[in-house]
Amino acid sequence: MYSYQLSYRISYWSLTASLLLISALIHANGLGEIWVVVSPQSEVSQLTKSEVINLYMGRQRTLGEGRIALPVELAGNNALKAQFYQQLMEREISEINSYWARLIFSGQNSPPRQLASLAEIRQSVRDNPGAIGYLPAGEELSGLTVVFTLKE
Repeated sequence: MYSYQLSYRISYWSLTASLLLISALIHANGLGEIWVVVSPQSEVSQLTKSEVINLYMGRQRTLGEGRIALPVELAGNNALKAQFYQQLMEREISEINSYWARLIFSGQNSPPRQLASLAEIRQSVRDNPGAIGYLPAGEELSGLTVVFTLKE
């Protein structure tokens, strides 16, 4: 009984410490701001919030001078993606998923391409002049161009 309680307390404190550490790291890394990035080969040097919304909601299908837009984002439900849609449109991921489910079902459009990591987002955007992605501010840009900044 005693070892079970001790084990439970250690697990509780380990979990609490881990959550505090993650929170501190997110804050220290500037996850509060998010950069919207494009390829250096893109003609686009700046976007408005409305343009970013329209690109990520499939309402605007071109980027720059007629180049087909390819929005990319992290797959699944993660903190960066949740923060991106919250700061961009004040919407939860579940609302965004519902929106896309309706459009996919009706055959009207397809959602942003889902990638597994920030490195894949950087690579995809760097290699495709029509691609647009988002990264936490402070991330390695590796030649990408920041065209819009979402602030907390």
